[in-house]
Amino acid sequence: MPDTAARRLIVIVLFDGVDLLDVTGPPEVFSLALRETDEAAGYEVVLAAAAMDPVTTGAGVRILPDVTFEEAARRSIDTLLVPGAVEMDEERRVHPLVDPGLVEWVKVLAGRSHRITSVCVGAHLLAAAGLLDGKRATTHWSTAQRLAADHPAVQVDADPIFIREDNVWTGAGISACLDLSLALIADDLGEAVALRVARQLVMYLKRPSGQSQFSVPLTQVSTTRRIEDLRHHILRHIGGPLTVTALAEYAHVSDRHLTRLFKTELGVTPHAYIESVRVEKARHDLESSDATLERIASDCGFGTVDTLVRAFRRRLNTTPGEYRRRFRVPQMP
Repeated sequence: MPDTAARRLIVIVLFDGVDLLDVTGPPEVFSLALRETDEAAGYEVVLAAAAMDPVTTGAGVRILPDVTFEEAARRSIDTLLVPGAVEMDEERRVHPLVDPGLVEWVKVLAGRSHRITSVCVGAHLLAAAGLLDGKRATTHWSTAQRLAADHPAVQVDADPIFIREDNVWTGAGISACLDLSLALIADDLGEAVALRVARQLVMYLKRPSGQSQFSVPLTQVSTTRRIEDLRHHILRHIGGPLTVTALAEYAHVSDRHLTRLFKTELGVTPHAYIESVRVEKARHDLESSDATLERIASDCGFGTVDTLVRAFRRRLNTTPGEYRRRFRVPQMP
């Protein structure tokens, strides 16, 4: 095992009532990154709480912290991850839990951190600490209006699954903690490692930050190894022609049988599925790079910008240029 001294330190904030997946999901993702890369540098994840007593999560599961907040504050932290918690009133309305003492510790730990992140309603804790003032941020859709009302200095956008503003990242709820963790890995170790981790998680593609909390492209689930192999083949060769005939030859079936397989297993034609993958890759490239539309159209297999534009209008009801202007992720200097 690599020396933990060489790893990036990730501190996850623990407190009573915290959402369980927000705490346990990211460490699983970061541990897979260590498995998927040969680099000595990986991640050291520690759970920090006010005391060393067990913390009871919102799911009723108890978790033991690794260190206290005071101990964590003595270290140089690469990434501070702040999860959230909610309570429901008698009318079943959701309210974020914001403890003033916890907010003060978040301020202290953020001052020791290179990168500050929140998951789900953890954004309310960052906002209360003044860490989101003047920044665009997201949170779980159910508390977005509350976040905007309580903190007018924060530009709340409830649509994306995560938002990056300078060194502050905010993620939507709840499973978006996995998408946010993958994005952090991509930022640290590169897209190739992040995609390998996504495959291990059976998350077919990393969802880009601009994707709506309510959008789930490429959700088709196949049951046969042949179709799974074809899906990965398509992803590896997305810039190529990928004709039905070529795919049928690869799968050792007839053109007609290939079409039947796709319709039976995925509910779409091969052409429709390939276009959906190409659009998803184009979305990611528009968000994460300055590549020209001509380059993106070529890399994603559209061939021409006109074909790229038509696909975006058909599937997203927008143009690539409009999409980039809205969802381009600023790069750190």
